[in-house]
Amino acid sequence: MFDRKKIEELILTSLVTDAYCLGAHWVYDEKQLKDNDLNWNELNKPLSVWHKGKNAGEFTHYGDQTYWLYEFVKDKDAFDEKEYLSFWQEKVKSYNGYIDGATRETLENIKNNVTPSGSNSTDLSIVGRITPLLLVSNSKEDFLANVEKFVKLTHNSEKSVSATLFFAKVLLSCLNGKDVISAIENIKEESNRNIQEFVQKGLDSKAGDTFETIREFGPACDVAEGFSGIIHLLSKYSNLKDMLICNAKAGGDSSARGMIAAIIFMTNQPSSQIPQNWLAIKEVI
Repeated sequence: MFDRKKIEELILTSLVTDAYCLGAHWVYDEKQLKDNDLNWNELNKPLSVWHKGKNAGEFTHYGDQTYWLYEFVKDKDAFDEKEYLSFWQEKVKSYNGYIDGATRETLENIKNNVTPSGSNSTDLSIVGRITPLLLVSNSKEDFLANVEKFVKLTHNSEKSVSATLFFAKVLLSCLNGKDVISAIENIKEESNRNIQEFVQKGLDSKAGDTFETIREFGPACDVAEGFSGIIHLLSKYSNLKDMLICNAKAGGDSSARGMIAAIIFMTNQPSSQIPQNWLAIKEVI
């Protein structure tokens, strides 16, 4: 059903975005965001202590976990969530990057035989990892079912699941030829009230300064903070690089916002929009 070349381009887009966001990811101090030695046109080493030891061109833990999913599904015809959970556990055991709260809680639940084992995290970052599931989905219904199973493995909260399904539906609509804003507005109408409010706030902010808008919405990890910022980015920008630079400059959980926005933005855009000097990781796909 889905064009493999385009899917792999979108997976690459998500990983390039994460690598670019590493520099200012999880930096919240406004002074530091405006006064630092980052070259916003290039890939950078991380400023944040949470990513200590990472180098320019590497991923945050979001990108790493996205790549794990790609590794798992790239030669498969279907998504077996139980098999993937075992694969994911093995990856985490030898992982040297940041172990976030959702991962820690999920591992603890598995250890204590809690079922389902997914954490109660309401983080938005899980949304940006779903694109590899297109490789093992044969229909819209199949993709949405796979997305829900995947999200619940580590982020088993209504907020994370509903946010992910919203953006998954927007992604599908755009892949089927809808322009981004039309897709967002159409899916909004069939969504719950919270999501409708998040979407409308984002759409209404189109003319606003991105730094100030994202700081006002909230730059942190939770769905309630990041969702509207993604809609803002998608409604305001017509160039991928400009969108991602302005997103990164706003700090906070820039990778979660950026990965989601970039995937959807690039559904109907040529791969030439991806800055060539950000392709340090192009050989992984």
